[in-house]
Amino acid sequence: MKTAYADIPAYVTKDGSVIRELMHPAVHGNSNQSLAEAEVPEGTETFLHIHRHTEELYHVTAGTGRMTLGDEVFGVQAGDTILIRPGIAHRVACTGSGPLRILCCCSPAYAHEDTHLVADPLQTENR
Repeated sequence: MKTAYADIPAYVTKDGSVIRELMHPAVHGNSNQSLAEAEVPEGTETFLHIHRHTEELYHVTAGTGRMTLGDEVFGVQAGDTILIRPGIAHRVACTGSGPLRILCCCSPAYAHEDTHLVADPLQTENR
């Protein structure tokens, strides 16, 4: 199966990022994983969240940012790949000029019902 980027509509997910599901079981018939592109606009960040069942791999394709992963906070840039294990709170902020773009591989496939926002008073104050 082949998909075309131009044919895939973008939407905003629970964490606040702009997502294009490049390959997802609900649309394309694959069964064990999904691949999406996430875009975090300049000067914004996603909401702190967890996935209870899904393991994610983030591969940064453009831009610079700051990743919160559990108790760690570190810079990310094009070429970096990050492992996010199930149950680990995480978020990403775009710190550069232009959007931060990330390829997100999820196994099992991404599901809205597996995305749980985490209360974060510091983030609420910064928005």
